[in-house]
Amino acid sequence: MGKIISFSNQKGGVGKTTSAVNVAASLGILGYKVLLIDLDPQGNATSGVGISKKGLKNSINDILLGDIEAKDAILETEYKNLSIIPANIALAGAEYNLYQEDGAERIMKDALATIKDDYDYIIVDCPPSLSMLTVNAMVASDGIIIPMQCEFYALEGLSQLTVTINRIKANYNNSLNITGILVTMYNSRLLLSLQVINELNKHYADKLFKTKISRGVKVSEAPGFGMPVYYHEKRCKGADEYLSVAKELASRI
Repeated sequence: MGKIISFSNQKGGVGKTTSAVNVAASLGILGYKVLLIDLDPQGNATSGVGISKKGLKNSINDILLGDIEAKDAILETEYKNLSIIPANIALAGAEYNLYQEDGAERIMKDALATIKDDYDYIIVDCPPSLSMLTVNAMVASDGIIIPMQCEFYALEGLSQLTVTINRIKANYNNSLNITGILVTMYNSRLLLSLQVINELNKHYADKLFKTKISRGVKVSEAPGFGMPVYYHEKRCKGADEYLSVAKELASRI
């Protein structure tokens, strides 16, 4: 049975989408069959794998509205073992529609049940907010990966997010767990980075991924080419790091 893993952090600019795209692509490179779901109205995960957000015939929005089945929105990418359910700005209206539905928090879980066994991993890129879209992702998920920058405000956000995850677990999904905390934009030469890592080790040592994602030009460039970093420059440090994270994820769940 496939595993659904959501990448979530209510704070923007932490490398969430970059990490979701690159971990999904890296799992595909390792031989796993992967579905990436773009659940962010910005649609950056969609463009990040080379799919145009303009003129999409079907998207995650149509699934959440109940207009189509999940399988009808899946697009193959040009990358090994990687498919996507795309998103665009139309998803922004889904929030209001979801609040009108009974049992709205389970809509995504029910929709993905029909395709879950078709994949080894389903990776969900959540919006940068604790919205009904994020709640839907968490209710559907087997685990959560939290990407976070090495800064102290990020530690505060991590505490808030942990509380939300525990509430979802208690009320809607008792199998939900934090799969891991992924440190992004890491610079070992900065004292602040080392201080934040020390704090994380005090409170979340068992959840931290051993691999940290360094700041890197190639990782930042790749989305502009509609490519995961491995396909943009497979010999760069970022490509190696995301492959290591994918291997660690596969060993965890």
